[in-house]
Amino acid sequence: MRDFFYQTNAGDMDFKFTKEYGLVWTMKAPLGQDILTVADPKALQHIFHKSGYGYEVNAEKLVTRLMLLGPSILSASSGPGHSRHRKVMTPAFSAPQLRSFLPLFHRHAAKMCRVLKEETLQGSTASGHLIAVNKLLSRTTLDVIGESAFHCDLGALDNSKSEVSQAYDNMFVKARINPSIMDSIFRATWKFIPLRLLEHVKYLPMRQYSEFHNTRKVVDKVAGALVDQAIHDARSVEIEKGKKDVMSVLVRANMSENPSLQLSKEEMMAQIGALILAGHETASNTLTWMLWELAKNPHFQDSLRAEIRDKREELSVRDTSGGADFSIDDLETMPLLKAFLKEVLRFHPIVYHLVRVATKDDVIPFSKPVTTTHGDVIDEIAIGKGQTLLISVCTYNRIKKIWGEDADEFNPMRFIDGTVKHEFRVGMYSNLMTFGAGLRGCIGWRFALIEMQAIIVALIENFEFSIPPKEHNVEIVRKSLGVMSPMIKGRYNEGVLMPLAVKAL
Repeated sequence: MRDFFYQTNAGDMDFKFTKEYGLVWTMKAPLGQDILTVADPKALQHIFHKSGYGYEVNAEKLVTRLMLLGPSILSASSGPGHSRHRKVMTPAFSAPQLRSFLPLFHRHAAKMCRVLKEETLQGSTASGHLIAVNKLLSRTTLDVIGESAFHCDLGALDNSKSEVSQAYDNMFVKARINPSIMDSIFRATWKFIPLRLLEHVKYLPMRQYSEFHNTRKVVDKVAGALVDQAIHDARSVEIEKGKKDVMSVLVRANMSENPSLQLSKEEMMAQIGALILAGHETASNTLTWMLWELAKNPHFQDSLRAEIRDKREELSVRDTSGGADFSIDDLETMPLLKAFLKEVLRFHPIVYHLVRVATKDDVIPFSKPVTTTHGDVIDEIAIGKGQTLLISVCTYNRIKKIWGEDADEFNPMRFIDGTVKHEFRVGMYSNLMTFGAGLRGCIGWRFALIEMQAIIVALIENFEFSIPPKEHNVEIVRKSLGVMSPMIKGRYNEGVLMPLAVKAL
């Protein structure tokens, strides 16, 4: 299990085992535990949709999230607790609220392009200037989440090192890479230990726990002031004239709830860490994989750039002032852009595993029969309360019956030519599992889609991306560091890194 969770290329062992055993198999974990690994679409539909809160986050993930984030929506340990968080947070992610963020996304994307253009002018060659694009994207998405979520200027693009940006810088690399065997065994005992005792794990003098604890202290310090300001603003101004950032909307929604359903100040503060983590790390990593695929597929990059230019010409006809930017409708009516976004989310799921524990005895159905080691052919499996399930998101996203015979290849055209078949409703967006599914699915997935579209359009319109020349000896691998991140093989000490040749147009 330790090798499985920390693969050199995240997902490779999943794909290997799928070819050998199908879409459901069991593995031995520390202390003799059996882990049921699931990628079957009918089984996932049952687990995430039909069972409600019948499958919860396991103790290891829960304690890790509590260490890093505190009592946020991502750390809610029960169905009622999670439902209370989600009810208060939903107004902050309504369609009108998200549409209002688009100008902000465009503004930060334009600023990012100015910064990148300056970098490309330094030592530029015919093939472009070699730039670690992931670092620029990380700074951009951090500034975006700062302003849109908290009405706060974190100054990451201006190279002003805020406490928050310093705390998150390569935090997952420091905390998660190359864990010891003893730590893997220690974590396996957590399911037997009361949560009130596990909350003290953060004080252990071990790298993986101290990094999370130190980051949490920094975020809590900033979060306390932000929540106090949002509460003050909500009480002192009329609601319709209030700030539109996520935290302000969340505070107003919380104040309007029945006191028994309201979130505490500590829970409100924890949402800030959750929003930074979910809205910053995941978006920047996905955008990084987008640029990687564009660099590897120059012909598709050219086609996508042509589509964007055509849409820009349409916009110039509608708005002769030249001051308008793409609307939500403009972004949604670019078929290559949408297909590209879906394919990157399918091929590079940032969270490639989800872990769940059954809260009661259950029977999980399969869409495709499985042959057991005893030779029995079964189309369902009975499990007991407490059974741990490993959901292989990356495997589900590559099932050939759903995504086509070339599911192991990167091909955005599958979403245009009718290749994709959906027999079972599972994922939140285009049936992909990348944003999770069901009641615990990502609440901010629409926010992420709009943000990523605005940023990638600006980049493609202004720059050309290509893979580094061979003499740089860059081999990119997919490392699991909490999220699936790019690193250079043999150069892990340099942290998350995606160098690409960039040329301004």
